[in-house]
Amino acid sequence: MSVFGVEPLLKQALFTDTKVVRCLGSGASLNTRNASLQGEKNMVKKVTYAMEEMSYPDVQAVLKTTDIVLIPIGSHEKHGPHIPLATDAIATVMTTRLAAQKERVPYTPMIPVGYSPHHMGKVNDGIGTLTFSGETLRRIVYEIGKSLIYHGFNKLIYVSQHASNSKVVDEVLRRLRYETGCFVAWYLTPTERKTQLINDVLEEKIAWHSGEMETAQCMAYDESVVHMERAKKHIAHAPEWLGPAFAKTDGVPTVIFQGSENITIPMEHHEYAEEATIGDPFLGTPEKGKRIFEKASQNLADFIQEVRKIKVEIKSRDYEFRAW
Repeated sequence: MSVFGVEPLLKQALFTDTKVVRCLGSGASLNTRNASLQGEKNMVKKVTYAMEEMSYPDVQAVLKTTDIVLIPIGSHEKHGPHIPLATDAIATVMTTRLAAQKERVPYTPMIPVGYSPHHMGKVNDGIGTLTFSGETLRRIVYEIGKSLIYHGFNKLIYVSQHASNSKVVDEVLRRLRYETGCFVAWYLTPTERKTQLINDVLEEKIAWHSGEMETAQCMAYDESVVHMERAKKHIAHAPEWLGPAFAKTDGVPTVIFQGSENITIPMEHHEYAEEATIGDPFLGTPEKGKRIFEKASQNLADFIQEVRKIKVEIKSRDYEFRAW
């Protein structure tokens, strides 16, 4: 199944978030169960932290053990021609799943689309990017958060590898906290200039679009969706329309002017990065990808341990305006 469903294509045990237990169908009569014991002993059930796999008694049970929930939010946007549009979503849900398994906390279904207006490209280019507006993404973050608080969760951790999602959510995270008293956090997995956790893995010390890190992550997820015959190494540059006075070395929304990087200009990704690649994808390997997922998920798991210690008093779980 896809990254947005129960289980991705990746088959390594390292990345499964479920354990299998034997089950004897408790709803069956004793005679029926005895008669089919030989067949039923091979029946298996999964213990999962993915909420889409749970029934409501499972949610009720997990709430007796934790008040923390993870909410992964990805993106669906143009990356280099060698890796999937869902690269950020893949990395997000893999990190989330591993951390959830380590700390035994639930996580919601992946939100597969994020804030990616600058990755839309030109009209009729047919590149496939999908984007929410900032307003829509804030509504989604808010409404999922309110739903979870309504059901009894007190601590919300949104997880994303798509850094642009972070640009538009401060207002809604504060609204959730101010209205309900919940603990809420936005966890950005290692990416772009914030790669300190994985710098011992990377040769490129800044992890940009479709370069070493993201190529490695996609390889670790499923090498069959990576097309290295299409890969090329690229560096970023300032958009031509800005003129020669400006420079740009990576994918942040700023430009360098007179040696200072203090000016933010709304730019389209294709204006400063050929083929949506910044960096050297040929440095990526499946082994690096596995190590990145392991290190990132351990950091998220350690953060969850600290969040457990935080005292929270919910002042309102009401969700009166949930229908409009």
